[in-house]
Amino acid sequence: MTSTSVKNNFLPPGLVSNLQEVLSKKNNESDKANDQVKANAESTQPSSSTSVSDAVEDEQAIDSSKPIVLVTNGDGIDSPGLAYLVEALVREGLYNVHVCAPQSDKSVSGHSVTLQETVAVSSAEIDGATAFEVSGTPVDCVSLALSGALFSWSKPLLVISGINRGSSCGHQMFYSGVVAGAREAMICGVPSLSISLNWKKDESKDTDFKDAVAVCSPLINAAIRDIEKGRFPKSCSLNIEIPTSPLTNKGFKLTKQSMWRSTPNWQAVSANRYPAGHFMSNQQSLGIQLAQLGRDASAAGAARRLTTQKKNVVEIESVGVAGKSDFNRVKKFFRLQFLDQDQEEDDEDLDFRALESGFIAVTPLSLSPHIETDIQTAALDWISAALHGEEQ
Repeated sequence: MTSTSVKNNFLPPGLVSNLQEVLSKKNNESDKANDQVKANAESTQPSSSTSVSDAVEDEQAIDSSKPIVLVTNGDGIDSPGLAYLVEALVREGLYNVHVCAPQSDKSVSGHSVTLQETVAVSSAEIDGATAFEVSGTPVDCVSLALSGALFSWSKPLLVISGINRGSSCGHQMFYSGVVAGAREAMICGVPSLSISLNWKKDESKDTDFKDAVAVCSPLINAAIRDIEKGRFPKSCSLNIEIPTSPLTNKGFKLTKQSMWRSTPNWQAVSANRYPAGHFMSNQQSLGIQLAQLGRDASAAGAARRLTTQKKNVVEIESVGVAGKSDFNRVKKFFRLQFLDQDQEEDDEDLDFRALESGFIAVTPLSLSPHIETDIQTAALDWISAALHGEEQ
């Protein structure tokens, strides 16, 4: 009983009564505080897929009669290639267009995913589309979109990744974020296209993306039409490479992935890790300064002895490698650039050769190391029939 705690003391009865009243109030306040903590913890749990998607889709109802097309890319959600592509899809009025794209440039992220870190997702304003930007890679974007955790659906009719600034031919496909986005969709069993523009510095301009959309739109529309009819090639993704001058292209050409690659070139730079012109190039990052202060503080803590109540026992705070000073370590800084090199492969059916010759190169990609002959044949038959159907 609660009175037991004060039964055998010799305090005045009035004071005992007051103490009991205070203790009672304290217990009530503690219960309320615990309830509040529990409520706060529940409120910070991840929202369900329904509540996340409803917040956006309530404003823009989905027409169930229209197929869902998911768009992602590698250059980031603010890139002109994605903007022109989404604008064209919305203008068609035939599709429910959804966008899930990186919030920043992830064009050479390859097929990387984000693990052991929280990925932030924010709604984005794109006219006619339901859009989110993600603090992750293109693969994160597609994986999240197809998981059912973000949108109210989990399987769109088609995933389009692009339009990328720069070609993704040959070995570049392994580095390419835009190809990885389409590949992730293929892994999940969803038909996909990746699209890149052969961007040339000092020659190309942002409006070239609008022309790129115009020339590949027939193939996109044909893909959506034939996916619904079950005629789209199975178990493959199509990588579409558009020449530098899209409107002067020589037509579509089915190609094979080449061995073409750029040469990685690592350049040692000065002790300043930031390139010339970077806003941090002439001053040390505040974050670096704070990190150094933190390491210094940890080093001081490591040397601090904490004497316990037990005689002749001394405890040392352990901070591991955090106690090491930067002044005793050698640091070097490097920057990576890819340099084009001459290619000796002369096969005109290779992706980069067709692209250099002015064709729109269409390369079927499979999850197996080598494209099966029947998949190559099926893709060729489909492209011929699809484009012939568009012209009629």
